[in-house]
Amino acid sequence: MSFKDFLTGLSLKRAPGPSPSFSVLDVIRLLRLLAERGVVGRGGISRALGLGEGTTRTMLDRLEKAGLIVISKKGCMLTEKGKSIWGSIEEIIPKIVELKDIELGIASENVAILVRGRGEKIKSGIEQRDAAVSSGAKGTVTIVCRDSRLIIPGVNIDVEESYPRAFEKIMRLMDPKDGDVIIVSGGDTLRSAEYGALAAALSLI
Repeated sequence: MSFKDFLTGLSLKRAPGPSPSFSVLDVIRLLRLLAERGVVGRGGISRALGLGEGTTRTMLDRLEKAGLIVISKKGCMLTEKGKSIWGSIEEIIPKIVELKDIELGIASENVAILVRGRGEKIKSGIEQRDAAVSSGAKGTVTIVCRDSRLIIPGVNIDVEESYPRAFEKIMRLMDPKDGDVIIVSGGDTLRSAEYGALAAALSLI
């Protein structure tokens, strides 16, 4: 089972009981938070992810039962299994960065995500845009690295020629290799922009 299927299963409804009010995107954001910070209390997780206390509690309970985290008086932290799952994610999605003042910006807040070696899956980028918008983002720009060039498929725009400042920033922050995909997602909030970027990335996995 892929990490995508495994984590999606954690966010699905289980009878009896109400449907959970979190998604696989929240699970990935939680794993990333714990991977970066080590130990985080429930309140800190709730604030960092922008989720209610009840939703956070339900998600933590499911991840604990799945063996991905341990919960103690100090807070929550990843288990070895949790670290392994995050490692699998990071191999494919090694970079998620906030982009400020970028020419390719979609909205007031923009997040870029790097997806390793999925360039051949990109057609026009419409699928990624639709995935992002359905998750609350305003839209996306999908970019493929080909022969050390950054190309926006569909319209076949060379980013270095048309958006030189954006090209320099993306290359510096993302360091893409041939065959990689960069998705720039925009939203009214940083959270919605990140949701869109992750949703678009998952559509390639």
